[in-house]
Amino acid sequence: MASQSPSKNGNDRPRLTEAEKKNNHIRSEKKRREAIRAGYDRLASIVPGMAGQGRSEALVLEATLKYMREQIVEREELMEEARAKGFDTSKMELPRATVEACKAQLARIEGERRLGEV
Repeated sequence: MASQSPSKNGNDRPRLTEAEKKNNHIRSEKKRREAIRAGYDRLASIVPGMAGQGRSEALVLEATLKYMREQIVEREELMEEARAKGFDTSKMELPRATVEACKAQLARIEGERRLGEV
């Protein structure tokens, strides 16, 4: 029975030192953070009103959710207009619960904004 040599089983690479492992981890983590930061920057560039707002991740997420809810409600209004004109929109419908939840959340946000003005 022949024994496997290190070169045959792929273990011929030298082991990483603890410092090399740490540096690899630091590089990987930095790359991950940069990817997240780039994603937030892309969102901020898409969402109206985010220009010049700084880069608070919480602010970007809040504004993105609000914008998406507004778009869903606007889409529903357009769908209602299309139905009124006789177009079949049955294959393009969003779940009623989704539309209603967006409307309710936008009303809550507007109410909170008004309370903040008082």
